Amino acid sequence: MRMRIDEQYRSRWRGPSPLRPQPRPDLRLGGPQRQVGGAGPTTGERIAVTHTVRTTIAEYTLLFNAPDWLGRRGVGAALRDAVAELRAIDLAYGPNRPESLVSRLRRGEVSPESYPPLADLVDRCTAMRAATDGWFDAWAVPGGFDPGGLLGGWAVERAAARLRAGGIHDYAVLTGADLVVRGHAAHGGPWRVSVHHPTDRRQAPLVLEMTAGAIGTSGVTGRRGHVVDPHTGEPADQFIAATVVGPDLAVADAYATALYAAGPAGLVWFHSGTDYRVLHAHRR
Repeated sequence: MRMRIDEQYRSRWRGPSPLRPQPRPDLRLGGPQRQVGGAGPTTGERIAVTHTVRTTIAEYTLLFNAPDWLGRRGVGAALRDAVAELRAIDLAYGPNRPESLVSRLRRGEVSPESYPPLADLVDRCTAMRAATDGWFDAWAVPGGFDPGGLLGGWAVERAAARLRAGGIHDYAVLTGADLVVRGHAAHGGPWRVSVHHPTDRRQAPLVLEMTAGAIGTSGVTGRRGHVVDPHTGEPADQFIAATVVGPDLAVADAYATALYAAGPAGLVWFHSGTDYRVLHAHRR
């Protein structure tokens, strides 16, 4: 099955044709682990880069192809800025770091208004709590405020903004079973993303062609207990996994986490007036 997402996030589905050879995906999500497919041939004068960085929040992989005129120095500077942003977010906002702003906020030592990025993070959590009828609730966790359900996606979006500021407009940034893409892959066409069923490898994957957008997933490993029902405090157990696609990864991540917790009741959030839609929502 094939889905194309353009700059306005309109979509079109079509099934695979036995008469038309299916192109190799550039990126693969889902299954036992996230895999990055082959980049394919480059078109024109481009500089291709793949780099992985690990923090206490997550492991991130950045793939991009830059115009040759940017030069190796310009490409290196853009990559360093993006990696520095991911490391800075880990230090400043990592919930497991005792001296991070998130930990200090829990202890009442700082207010969100004192640090604009912290205020943005809190505002996003507040907005997603409202959008999901309380099923995404960063405050309904032991110890107080924990933005972990969207922190990784927020970090990816901020790192992607650093790439764009450095002149990189054709990129993919992945973390776990989540990603953001923009522009074109090295072969010159849209990024082809293969989204696999989280547990049944016999099912044909969904294939998306994307030039802008994000995919957020919760529960891809099928492991129970990692998402809690914020209303009862009990582990969520209705879905194996939930995958949401849309413009912004922090929002898609939060929606996926909330949908995983809410089960089928959460499908009402994805109506015709929203830019976000469900790709997978598998019952146990």
